Amino acid sequence: MTSNSPTASAQDAPSSPQAPQDDPLLRLRGVDIAFGGKKKPLPTVFEVDLDVYEGETVAIVGESGSGKSTVAHAVLGLLPGGGHVTGGSITFEGEDITHASERRFTQLRGSHIGLVPQDPMSNLNPVWSIGTHIGEALKANNVATGSEAHERILELMREAGLPEAERRAGQYPHEFSGGMRQRALIACGLAARPKLLIADEPTSALDVTVQKQILDHLQSLTDQLGTSVMLITHDLGLAAERAQRIVVMSQGRVVETGPALEILQDPRHPYTQKLVSAAPSIAARRSDVMKNREIGDANPPSAGQQSPARPTGAAVPASKAGEAQDRSGSHLIEVSGLTKEFDVPGDRPWRKKKFVAARDVSFFLRRGHTLALVGESGSGKSTVAQMILGLLEPTEGKVLFDGKDVTGLRGKDELAFRRRVQPVFQNPYGSIDPMYSVFNTIAEPLKIHRVGDKGSREKRVRELLDMVAMPQSMMHRFPGELSGGQRQRVAIARALALDPEVLVLDEAVSALDVLVQSQILQLLNKLQSEMGLTYLFITHDLAVVKQIADETLVMQDGSIVERGETDELFANPQQEYTRKLLDSIPGGKIPLYTFSG
Repeated sequence: MTSNSPTASAQDAPSSPQAPQDDPLLRLRGVDIAFGGKKKPLPTVFEVDLDVYEGETVAIVGESGSGKSTVAHAVLGLLPGGGHVTGGSITFEGEDITHASERRFTQLRGSHIGLVPQDPMSNLNPVWSIGTHIGEALKANNVATGSEAHERILELMREAGLPEAERRAGQYPHEFSGGMRQRALIACGLAARPKLLIADEPTSALDVTVQKQILDHLQSLTDQLGTSVMLITHDLGLAAERAQRIVVMSQGRVVETGPALEILQDPRHPYTQKLVSAAPSIAARRSDVMKNREIGDANPPSAGQQSPARPTGAAVPASKAGEAQDRSGSHLIEVSGLTKEFDVPGDRPWRKKKFVAARDVSFFLRRGHTLALVGESGSGKSTVAQMILGLLEPTEGKVLFDGKDVTGLRGKDELAFRRRVQPVFQNPYGSIDPMYSVFNTIAEPLKIHRVGDKGSREKRVRELLDMVAMPQSMMHRFPGELSGGQRQRVAIARALALDPEVLVLDEAVSALDVLVQSQILQLLNKLQSEMGLTYLFITHDLAVVKQIADETLVMQDGSIVERGETDELFANPQQEYTRKLLDSIPGGKIPLYTFSG
């Protein structure tokens, strides 16, 4: 196990603005947490020791369900119903708050300990404007009122990377993209300038450039105000770049702790080695995932699976687009001149103006291949995906699927199309019905399309749970009992239920920890090689793109600005915007440990 020293010893590690004090701002010693009644409690966290010093950033990393967020919620006094600290102590600024009253925790939250939660949709009131949310945070912590509060709201929105703050303050959560919602939560969390900020996956929904902006801002708080940050993340590159120390958790226990770069470059515990090795690397030429796929190409699908043969490992350079178009049956999806305009409020409530979310977008997706669509939040990626899925009517242009125009389908034709093209949405909290069990969620498409009987559906659900690495014993649980990563795995299983030909994956692995992310990517490649699946992969995680995609399209302000074979585009980007995206990847230039086992 590495040293427990609170400062990083590696030369390039992030530096703390001041030497750690003898007494940390936050100290956990031997903390045990259990859920359920006192007669039969279910232990979930065991003997956690953790220090966060003034002005320091500490990252807690580990698999989904390892106990990271549970520890953070215990510090805030926000453990869900039935959760309680059963052993050890939690000390903040020298005060034991292990069993503090709700009144005391209310005094501490916001003004002393801030929180940026993971899921923006379940933490934003849909009937409140974004400005109202931030104003409530200011009001609750007695920071500002009246006109002063209004100016402070706009300032916080700008700090969090929200452009046109004056106009955006009056908009509602449903008018914001996923990344913009997360930025609004960050503004709320920083409103009262807390001494400790607990950031629970604060950038999981953000593109890399905005992610860098937000993390730069958090770091400036650390430098200028002495604010400490407890960063909970599954992004090891982010942890390596932003934290002085890393705490690794597995199955409710701390298995390793020490200086950030030392942990990532010389991990001692087998679990840490496995965790670091599973992290996607932007430096890799081709990952094992892609190599496995190339091997799979040597064993083409059966005749009924509609996957034409292609050269081993071949991608489709943009320069050869015309040549590819001449090949019969090579295109499963063709997008031509897609444009989408929305009416948005103007400078007066009764005035409307046009906002162009997508502008003259054209591309093709080859059968059996993976096309990645990347760009900043609000660049139009998800809008294009929704038009392909038939969830939005394009203002102009058309979508051809298997040579047929599918824009505006209705009735049986629409149902048949949806069976062949399935989505996996970005937000598993919003895309899964909280009243449906895991079984009912996955079985729902089978019922809608009248596939099988009750027995065969249950068998299929069990198969799908195995495919996405979830225990069959969780089949009768509800979304509220699952972590964010587990919910996303359920969403992926649901999308696979009907054996579709195309999956449109909108940030499908952004909520997953690196081990599960690696499993899902391997699963997707395995399914593609065995079944001839075609993927449209929408993501802000360019390291994942490097692993999964044959070809990459870069979008900016609703238009495609660059396209090409993935390795070539990453190695030799032609546009300044693309270079900016690549340069913003957290930890992109940090060499990680290579696992030889």
